[in-house]
Amino acid sequence: MGFRPLHDRVLIRRVEEQAKTKGGIIIPDTAKEKPMEGEVVSVGPGARDEKGVMVPMSVKAGDHVLFGKWSGTEVKLDGEELMIMKESDIMGILEGAAASKKKAA
Repeated sequence: MGFRPLHDRVLIRRVEEQAKTKGGIIIPDTAKEKPMEGEVVSVGPGARDEKGVMVPMSVKAGDHVLFGKWSGTEVKLDGEELMIMKESDIMGILEGAAASKKKAA
């Protein structure tokens, strides 16, 4: 994919939630809420402060992050639905999220 966000923007791929509860109940697509968790695909170079100094990004590609329910703008790139949002819309990085996802698979 040939897309790189500008300034302090981040490109995120939503992480799909389980379609079944722990009790074995299957949740239909119409009843599911969109997840507020995602994987950072690409980041911009950062923002400039009042003095014009470049402030680097706190997140990097591959980080699993938590963001607000109504954050960002949904876009479709190369047939894949992704989100673009400012770094300030990200609430935090989920530590160890990649390891726990691999164990579950």
